[in-house]
Amino acid sequence: MSDKRRRKGTTYAMETADAIIVGAGHNGLVAANLLADAGWSVVVLEATPQPGGAVRSGFVTAPGYLSDLFSSFYPLGYASPVLRDLHLDLEWTRSPDVLTHLLPDGRAATINTDVVRTMESVERFAPGDGERWKNAYDDWRNVSAPMLDTILTPFPPVRGGLSLLRALGSVDALRLARRLVLSVRELGSELFSGEGATLLMAGCALHTDLSPEEAGGGVYGWLLAMLGQEHGWPVPVGGAQRITDALVSRLRSKGGEIVYDAPAARVLIARGTAVGVRTAGGRDFRARRAVIADVPAPALYLDLVGERWLPSRLVEDLAHFRWDGATVKVDWAVRTKMPWKNPAAAGAGTVHLGADLNGLTRYAARLATDQVPDHPFMLLGQMTTADPGRSPEGTESVWSYTHLPHREHWEPDEIAAHVDRMEATVEEYAPGFLAQVEGRNVYSPADMQRENPSLVGGALGGGTAAAFQQLFLRPIPGIGRADTPVDRLYMASSSAHPGGGVHGAPGANAARAALARYRVPGYRSVINGAHRAVYGG
Repeated sequence: MSDKRRRKGTTYAMETADAIIVGAGHNGLVAANLLADAGWSVVVLEATPQPGGAVRSGFVTAPGYLSDLFSSFYPLGYASPVLRDLHLDLEWTRSPDVLTHLLPDGRAATINTDVVRTMESVERFAPGDGERWKNAYDDWRNVSAPMLDTILTPFPPVRGGLSLLRALGSVDALRLARRLVLSVRELGSELFSGEGATLLMAGCALHTDLSPEEAGGGVYGWLLAMLGQEHGWPVPVGGAQRITDALVSRLRSKGGEIVYDAPAARVLIARGTAVGVRTAGGRDFRARRAVIADVPAPALYLDLVGERWLPSRLVEDLAHFRWDGATVKVDWAVRTKMPWKNPAAAGAGTVHLGADLNGLTRYAARLATDQVPDHPFMLLGQMTTADPGRSPEGTESVWSYTHLPHREHWEPDEIAAHVDRMEATVEEYAPGFLAQVEGRNVYSPADMQRENPSLVGGALGGGTAAAFQQLFLRPIPGIGRADTPVDRLYMASSSAHPGGGVHGAPGANAARAALARYRVPGYRSVINGAHRAVYGG
């Protein structure tokens, strides 16, 4: 069965299904696949002409240079039990080195999947840090499986939490709990003596919108760094699009349908129960059992549902919802390999550059005070190094992104000036880079939102990763689950627990909640009681 694309004169065989899913991002597609596996009929409504959301690839710089348009490296996706259990038709590959952080003084710290090589790198910054890194990695390996299960399952994470407690014992579990609320600077100072190992974690933490000083940042840095040590940071052979293609193909094989160019305008509600979706074109899609929304929380509650159907306290809490930072991303087609001043970066799929630890703090402080950083910290991906088919032999398909404050509007000349800063930073670390650029593509925050409406203002994470908007507080104070106060309506986007990243957990959690609504006696009564406890009524 093929997808049904909405064009003039097209007719559709199905406008009623067990589940109507809003959004064909990877979370929406994960939810659709899991419901189809359970025997439900599924229709996915996608606002744009193509599926995938932020998991897409394209030739946007020069012929023969493939770029991942938004997300790129997938350590969480590779390790995710959600995606693993879907048995997607994917081939993964990885770069020789996982990550290199280049310091302004010319030094470099590198994670390699061979722990001995990582140890050698961080040892250069402080005697004993190599062994300390191995100890941190051993700690991770002891808890990695139950930790991922805890992170990627609905809140409260009973099964994963019990597994963690069994693995650690009560005293070490308390020590881990303390570690998880530390800032990445504090965690690094407790684990290591030198700057290199701490920088590797701190740069990883800044994949979110958390500064090196913020509580809870340490867990992100530790998680991504240790996943890199364990698995590398894999990419799908042939580009990020392959993940989307695999999810779409699997859904088709199960009888699911996708309707493109069909932006949702309203969730249809009767007596407090979601019964379908109306598109901007005025077409109604009826849902027998569930509506699942892979859209940001403000869009779901304020635009698609409306205040009439919501507790007043929920609407008040949404006024305090906080986005993560805006993003500017540039892709380049480079005629040669990158001319790195420090050859340590040559074999790394991901390169962090532009700041040492104090520089990361200054960069984050500028963002926190609504200022444009003069010296941007940048994440750079060497895609041909990670996957040789991304560009012609001897060349490199490169991208880099950095953050800006989250604003409603950016002038084109402001974006152009910041792209100049970005290119100047790369040129500083790789002299001669600009002379080898054959083509480039710039995505401003507005461009990102145009390409994917869920990337509001260029925010990649569906909302801040700060502790006040995580777990049972995500997206707002509640029970931290996919269930909403509207019966049979579920949130599947990165605005829901556990948040951003391409791991499929929000979509899986929404699908499981929809199934539990019909399989578990008294399930909805429990959810209603929880919502009354939070919102009153």
